[in-house]
Amino acid sequence: MNIQHLQGLIAAPFTPFNSDGTLDVSLIPGYYAFLKQNKITGAFINGSTGEGVSITLEEKKAVAQAWADCSNHDADFKVMVFLGGTCLSDCIDLAKHAYEIGLYAVSLTSPFYFKPANVDMLAQACIMVGESVPNMPLYYYHIPVLTGVNVPMFDLVQALDGKLDNFAGVKYTHEDFMDFQSCMSYKDGKYDMLWGRDENMLSALVLGAKGAVGSTFNYAAPLYYKLIDAFNTNDLAAARVLQQKSINMIRLLGKYGGISVGKAYMKVVGLNLGEFRLPIKNMSIEQFVDFQKDVESLDFKSFKSNPTT
Repeated sequence: MNIQHLQGLIAAPFTPFNSDGTLDVSLIPGYYAFLKQNKITGAFINGSTGEGVSITLEEKKAVAQAWADCSNHDADFKVMVFLGGTCLSDCIDLAKHAYEIGLYAVSLTSPFYFKPANVDMLAQACIMVGESVPNMPLYYYHIPVLTGVNVPMFDLVQALDGKLDNFAGVKYTHEDFMDFQSCMSYKDGKYDMLWGRDENMLSALVLGAKGAVGSTFNYAAPLYYKLIDAFNTNDLAAARVLQQKSINMIRLLGKYGGISVGKAYMKVVGLNLGEFRLPIKNMSIEQFVDFQKDVESLDFKSFKSNPTT
């Protein structure tokens, strides 16, 4: 398989829910239009941001189908679906479904309850799932802070090279820049390495990253495109200022409860996608008032994503 190296910002969308916590896929076409309006080049659906581990198998398929229905006509917008990792049979089921409905790629993380004993066992899991969709790119999703599995990706890339033809690369959500650079350099950049830490994007750009997957791209895409432009024109002073704006924005996630705060940011930019499911904590109405004040203090309106016109 010819490995395509994706470029630009790929959003990790939130899964939309009704006020009673049920799935609301009717919001996805408008969500897609919103991302396109802000020059987003793809979507990584059902991942951490999309609560993939908190929605059922059928709900995952419904979300995937909704994204396929509104974006499959768009060659410039790549949708990849996160399969999970704990039950490999479910992952294979979801992968085959994604292929049947015409999505671009699938992504797998390490099993995180019964963890692989070593990199070879992790590679076997990737091969088992990847071989079920041989004509579809498969990305490994490296996020050790959530899986608890922190094998070097350089070791996994070497273990998969030549053994899984549709292995395309890694969504790299970690801070090991030595490991990331080694993967970037392997066999003259054979594999697609997608950066996954929004708050460290500038450092990844220095190492040659061209594509990134992130949750904050949903609501602050203009900030990151300005950062990329500043880096590309060698205006590193401006790039550092813009990266700090990103950091300041992301700090509010920690202040108000974590990953669920992303949906509060989406409300600020005009998309109400509901709340996160348990066990994630959502902010109270009173906290949202304070949150809005903090967001305003960031001059958020100067770099937030723009509503559809």
